[in-house]
Amino acid sequence: MAASRDKVIHLLRQLQRASCRCPAHSHTYSQAPASEITTDYAFEMAVSSIRYGEGVTKEVGMDLQNMGARNVCVMTDKNLARLPPVQAVINSLTKNGIEFCLYDKVRVEPTDTSFIDAIQFARSKRFDAYVAVGGGSVMDTCKAANLYASSPDAEFLDYVNAPIGKGKALTVTLKPLIAVPTTSGTGSETTGIAIFDYEEIKAKTGIGSRAMKPTLGLIDPEHTLYMPERVVANSGFDVLCHSLESYTAIPYNMRSPCPTNPINRPTYQGSNPISDVWAIHALRIVAKYLKRAVKNPDDREARFAMHLASSFAGIGFGNAGVHLCHGMSYPISGLVKTYRAKDYNVDHPIVPHGLSVVLTSPAVFSFTAAMCPERHLEAAEILGADVRTAKIKDAGRILEDTLRKFLFDLNVDDGLAAVGYSTTDIPALVKGTLPQERVTKLSPRAHTEEDLSKLFEASMKLY
Repeated sequence: MAASRDKVIHLLRQLQRASCRCPAHSHTYSQAPASEITTDYAFEMAVSSIRYGEGVTKEVGMDLQNMGARNVCVMTDKNLARLPPVQAVINSLTKNGIEFCLYDKVRVEPTDTSFIDAIQFARSKRFDAYVAVGGGSVMDTCKAANLYASSPDAEFLDYVNAPIGKGKALTVTLKPLIAVPTTSGTGSETTGIAIFDYEEIKAKTGIGSRAMKPTLGLIDPEHTLYMPERVVANSGFDVLCHSLESYTAIPYNMRSPCPTNPINRPTYQGSNPISDVWAIHALRIVAKYLKRAVKNPDDREARFAMHLASSFAGIGFGNAGVHLCHGMSYPISGLVKTYRAKDYNVDHPIVPHGLSVVLTSPAVFSFTAAMCPERHLEAAEILGADVRTAKIKDAGRILEDTLRKFLFDLNVDDGLAAVGYSTTDIPALVKGTLPQERVTKLSPRAHTEEDLSKLFEASMKLY
């Protein structure tokens, strides 16, 4: 009983520490009558069941057997199809007598075209369950395939986030989906989000619904041992920004409009006392282990810790949301010209998602710090800054400098210019950011097109 009581006290103290006292993050409940409420007054926590353990992938066949699955779709990409993680899944399915079809055409950094190809494959079969083996690209593609196969009359843009798509509420029942992440970044095994490049506007957008989250995430840290150095780094940068953005997002009770029906409450709701705990915990793991995981592929402790951090951050941002780093990253990835990231075996130019997100982070958090400086200063301290004599008004500069040093130590390309952009591209980058209201509206600080232009300009060089 004493041990149980101590755990409860520890959690309550974490919640208290995570609650910023600045006005933008006080989370004070509105006492206005219900008829006068214009901002939201509640938040939800939705997360997949997750199972962690070395070698846990071998259980996937038993899980599908327990679900009564008879015809399973296994989705992955061509690179992973030849590697041990996929073979481990196939061995487990075979051992447990599960019939399956393998789809290995997932595109790294998927597009609407690649999503539609996977959807057509899923619709052409009568799958009663899905298994996604891979990083965020694979898991997101599999979520979309499951969604549209379960809603055979839906047009592609029906569920895509507004204003790019129609943003319809999802009311159909999806088939079970088991996610087996092989990277440590997206946290997609915990979320109801699927992101893709919409080729018509050359920017990323997505589909978001709690109904899309995987039934189960099998987090097998052994899969992280197959990641090359730059994949580890870029995946880790996604965890870093998921944590920072969800922790500094506008509070849930300041987000508007207030939904008239709970089914309309968005997946990304704004920071809240529960997501805060996951975000800060993930950030502490990133600070302690990311550099080790990148620099030493044999550091099992570091790589295994980052695999869990990805899921922790996923729980946080999957409910709180992200904001400007992610909103600005979508055109950075979508407008890529000739840049080909090291350690990515693909046949097309690519700015990996984690890299596209982190390149703007110093400028973004310098910009947003004025609204919740305590949280920005806390993040800087976790990442290694000495804030004992720091002034609260300097929080943005301190976090900016801390991030620049962190990225420099991990050999990150020197800003947007190093991945092929120049100041002449800024109008197109701003144009690609504007439709990303699903995330940009969660920024704690309001911004104009001019602000976005300045942030892109400030991100052309980092050092």
